[in-house]
Amino acid sequence: MKTPFSFLHFAPLLLVLGALLAFAGPKLKKTAITKNISVGVPDGFQPLPDDGIAAKYPAPRKPLAVFSNPSGRVDFSVAQKPTTFTNRDYALLLKIYKASIQNMYSKVQFLKEDIRTVNKRDFIMLEFVSTVTDTRRGSNLPPIRKYQIVQYAIEGDQLFVFTFDAPAEEQPQWQPIAQAIMTSIVMK
Repeated sequence: MKTPFSFLHFAPLLLVLGALLAFAGPKLKKTAITKNISVGVPDGFQPLPDDGIAAKYPAPRKPLAVFSNPSGRVDFSVAQKPTTFTNRDYALLLKIYKASIQNMYSKVQFLKEDIRTVNKRDFIMLEFVSTVTDTRRGSNLPPIRKYQIVQYAIEGDQLFVFTFDAPAEEQPQWQPIAQAIMTSIVMK
């Protein structure tokens, strides 16, 4: 007896196709940061102009580049600074940077910490959710929570820092994009 053609025949195929599309990854546009560094930047992210960088990242040494989503709540930045360490010091630096991050925030939940290879380059990688609580007396401000991935790489006497941050409540939306950005980094 022949069974009638039905949707159920295609259900397994549709599930496989849906799973493949879900893992296809976010759309990133290859962007040159310097002549030796490129990275995939999500569609819709725009580079901040120098005055925008100065306002959002007040520091003596401004980042090489900052890209922000249309709402301005999510950023990806690349910074460079001199270092006396070498890429043979990554295991030690992983501990130092982790401790530094823990001291910077009221609370830190590390999701991943690793030394990993991306496009033939080793990076120190820390993925975490940070919380800053206003502890001033009489303050009733809610804590600020952020989802962040930071990757560090040393080239010569320079340390390069790649940082992605988003509001913690938007972590499920941004985590796969942040991870894709970090695996798209190419340093020549």
